[in-house]
Amino acid sequence: MQEMVVYGVSFDMVGKQPIVLLKTTMTNRFLPIWIGHPEAAAILARLQGSETPRPMTHDLFASTLVELQAEVVRIAVVEMRESTFYARITVRRDGEEFELDARPSDAIALALRCKAPIFADDDVIEQSAILMEDEKNVITAGDPEQLVEDFKQFLEDVRPDEFGADE
Repeated sequence: MQEMVVYGVSFDMVGKQPIVLLKTTMTNRFLPIWIGHPEAAAILARLQGSETPRPMTHDLFASTLVELQAEVVRIAVVEMRESTFYARITVRRDGEEFELDARPSDAIALALRCKAPIFADDDVIEQSAILMEDEKNVITAGDPEQLVEDFKQFLEDVRPDEFGADE
């Protein structure tokens, strides 16, 4: 497992689909995960420090955990199967840890609210991450090849200031 940070959220210029971009803390490997629009809004709201007049689903879940005296220990992107990422949320209550299956986008949105660390399995990083020297130069990538081509096109059009800041 490698620790990750949320580098930002942007949009696939071709399909207009949101992408959350995770970056390894120790290298320049980036893991792009295509997500839904509501999840992108939830992640962006937290990255930008925005408050909503009423709790969003992820806020509700985070406050429910607090009321139950439970905490999110970590989230992890644990697998990629048939172009779909899978994540696990590790929760601790009364000294006991248990894991919940989750979509990566929901897990990331919750981790940001709970200030929990984000990890990705080494196999997921090897299979799907992209190594970049800088924002415009893709060095190498694993499967799937279509993901690499889509991301290269994305990088040709995107500017670094379009990414949300990681704070």
